[in-house]
Amino acid sequence: MPGISKKGLQMPASPIRKLVPYAEEAKKRGTHVIHLNIGQPDIKTPKIALEAVRNHTIEVLAYSMTEGSEQYREKIAAYYSKNSINVSSKDIIVTTGGSEALSFVMGTIMDSEDEIIIPEPFYANYNGFATASGVNVVPIASSIESNFALPPIADFEKLITTKTKAILICNPGNPTGYLYSKEEIKQLANLVKKHNLFLVADEVYREFTYEGREHYSILQEPGLEEHAIVVDSVSKRYSMCGARIGCLVSKNRDVIQTAMKFAQARLSPPTFAQIASEAALETPQRYFDDVIKEYVERRNILVSELQKLEGVKIAIPQGAFYCVVELPVSNSDDFAQWLLEKFEVNGNTVMVAPAAGFYATKGLGENQIRIAYVLEKEQLVKAVQILGEALKKYRDK
Repeated sequence: MPGISKKGLQMPASPIRKLVPYAEEAKKRGTHVIHLNIGQPDIKTPKIALEAVRNHTIEVLAYSMTEGSEQYREKIAAYYSKNSINVSSKDIIVTTGGSEALSFVMGTIMDSEDEIIIPEPFYANYNGFATASGVNVVPIASSIESNFALPPIADFEKLITTKTKAILICNPGNPTGYLYSKEEIKQLANLVKKHNLFLVADEVYREFTYEGREHYSILQEPGLEEHAIVVDSVSKRYSMCGARIGCLVSKNRDVIQTAMKFAQARLSPPTFAQIASEAALETPQRYFDDVIKEYVERRNILVSELQKLEGVKIAIPQGAFYCVVELPVSNSDDFAQWLLEKFEVNGNTVMVAPAAGFYATKGLGENQIRIAYVLEKEQLVKAVQILGEALKKYRDK
């Protein structure tokens, strides 16, 4: 029979979704599965976005512009301006989610076998985008002991070779919830300028920072105009994951012009989703104030409950809505599957994301999981209680 490509065979399975078949089987058995594995917020999508689609007057659902509608891009630029980021509509390409923006970035700035340095743990699909583009991920480990702060710049510099083209960060981080400080961003900026590299920042969680901390975008850093590329999305900001609208932003004209060729190959981003996303930009600040307050409460209660469990270590999130948890187990993949196949408490079990899939270095994260605190507080408390009971039994098996 015909064979599968090496690239296809090397494509990593999602640590977030690969356990879905086991969860579905558990549900068929009548077990209620509490999902801590995926960043799908239960926060309601702003009504203004849904109403924009409901009240449309389109008679022909036509292609939009390849780079996204000019009106929408102008409004995105205005949104950035409110956040002290000075860009124009010409610096923006609307994409089908942040995922497509990342794929465009890989294709635009890197050739096969080129290298991109990424602090780990990192969003698992970065591995997938790199594999699809023939790019090599060069990981640099951050640790739960330092709350996953930026590794020393000297360690980055040791990894730079003639094949290195970029450094990629997620700020605030998925899966860690770590928020890079202004000083850390400046350190990275100096490094990429010194070695003539790109600095790519996935900033989709920009709105969600805690305890008065401010997000500092790489697009705010003076002198980084030719080096900075931002990936963004409406998915988490407005609880619109299904819209699949994101964008690529850079003041580097060569980057935008080249990325446009990749965008043209897929024709255009979805029209209705752009309509909803444009309307979502009118969402009042009180929406975010309420959402942030809710996430802080969820984080606090989750951390408090986890700290009650023996042998568990937690990194305290400063943004986004994830945390990495170290468990007293040797293999969290096995534990996560066991939770779905063989364990329940009064008809309930939990689904978590094993953290090894968020690392590129083999052997790291094997005793860690990622938890997304996107559920109501009562469900989080219940989930941690179940997790605690599971750890007691699993260690005895």
